[in-house]
Amino acid sequence: AEARAVVAGSSVLVVAFVALNLLAQYFGQLRAGGGLDHYATLPVPPAAVVLGAAGAYASFTVPGTVVTAVTGSVLFGLPLTHLWVLAAVIPLAGAALSGLGAALGLLAPRQELATLLGQLGMSAALLLGVLPADRLPAPIGWARDLLPSTYGVEALSRSFDARPDWAAVALDLGVCAVVGVLALAAATWAYRRAAVR
Repeated sequence: AEARAVVAGSSVLVVAFVALNLLAQYFGQLRAGGGLDHYATLPVPPAAVVLGAAGAYASFTVPGTVVTAVTGSVLFGLPLTHLWVLAAVIPLAGAALSGLGAALGLLAPRQELATLLGQLGMSAALLLGVLPADRLPAPIGWARDLLPSTYGVEALSRSFDARPDWAAVALDLGVCAVVGVLALAAATWAYRRAAVR
């Protein structure tokens, strides 16, 4: 259980670092530097700007996530058979975390605060993703349940079982998908709000 938690948590942490932390910094910098004014003049809907940036940043995570998952699996003797689950975990967890990162960057009143929020979010993903859930005190476990990356970690962790519970994996990925839609919608709203100021 510990090995699965470490490998799955570390793999999804790569997604969190780029999609949550760096995207929050990017949009915070864009807002502070007046870049949003440029994007606002383009004949594209706000959702396209947010989705384009989120998709680009999330795609950067693919090599690091795959290398981390494969290397960790080999080091801890975990099976590689079902690592294809990463093909779903990366985009779905990436969408949820990218939307959250973009919203934090766009809503933060100062660029420094956007950076701080992104780093705090990444730290939460590190602490709550890598540690085994059954070792956490109840209040921290509840906080873990609120973090979108948790469900990507759980889906990947379950795939290391000899006979994975695919219904549970699908449920975890479904939560990531729903949170991703909501987070990207919130980021689009935050973009419109920031662009008119």
